[in-house]
Amino acid sequence: MNLQTELNKTGGFKNLELLAKQVVEGFIAGMHKSPFHGFSAEFAEHKIYNPGESTKHIDWKLYAKTDKLFTKRYDEETNLRCHLIIDNSSSMHYPYLETFGIDHLNKIAFSALAAASLMHILKKQRDAVGLSIYSDAYDYYSPEKGSERHHQMLLGQLSQMVLSRPEQKRTETHTYLHQIAEKIHRRSLIFFFTDMFQAETDRTSLFEALRHLKHNKHEVVLFHVFDGKRELQFDFDNTPKRFVDVETGDFINLYPENIKEDYTARVAAYFDGLKLKCGQYQIKYVEADINKSFDKILTAYMVERGKFK
Repeated sequence: MNLQTELNKTGGFKNLELLAKQVVEGFIAGMHKSPFHGFSAEFAEHKIYNPGESTKHIDWKLYAKTDKLFTKRYDEETNLRCHLIIDNSSSMHYPYLETFGIDHLNKIAFSALAAASLMHILKKQRDAVGLSIYSDAYDYYSPEKGSERHHQMLLGQLSQMVLSRPEQKRTETHTYLHQIAEKIHRRSLIFFFTDMFQAETDRTSLFEALRHLKHNKHEVVLFHVFDGKRELQFDFDNTPKRFVDVETGDFINLYPENIKEDYTARVAAYFDGLKLKCGQYQIKYVEADINKSFDKILTAYMVERGKFK
């Protein structure tokens, strides 16, 4: 059964656990040819086998695939604390969709499935995960835990978030990031999903809040979620259209071709500015185009997790 069928069968975006598992398994299928081939399909943690060590924990299945000897590491303690932050403002629900599919996601659905996929890996690694969701209010907060009950609760919150479709909800992201930073006391890996649609005057405040998240030696990864076809390339046919600001209700009527060149140049410059600013603040910036795969998301996890060894 493919992901498109499963999404439609469940009547929306409900079976996130199964979808996340399939996303992760698809990622792993190509990972054995990558620098991360030391991870098994179960994402058990491995180290290279040294001659003279006990052969009891050698992963023979991985040996058959890689022709290299690795032993599994078992650690009953939590190895990592991870906190997921998701921007649930109205702009994240663009484009408006009645149904969802793996190749038919809006920004909030992409973020939810990406977050669920990360949670699937974290659960396999026995790591603790927490979640914050905000819009024009601090909608949801849960501290980092590793239990199955907690995992299911977070999946339920992600599903509910996707189907909520808030209307004309703006947000002052920096306000909630400061609040979240005050709640996370132990060093954590923080993944932040947002489309970065902030008022010009809010951008300085936003990066000051991100720096606050870095204060306690957290590793911060900003996933810049966007619709590359529409929001970056401005790919619309040249017929009269009304473009509506989903967070304010303001609109403008125009022919797309009349502004496409100027629009794409300005947006490209904005993206470049975000990357530069993230670099200055030592924040990992990852482009997350909803029209592409989740590989960049999961690869970023692999790279950043290595900093917690």
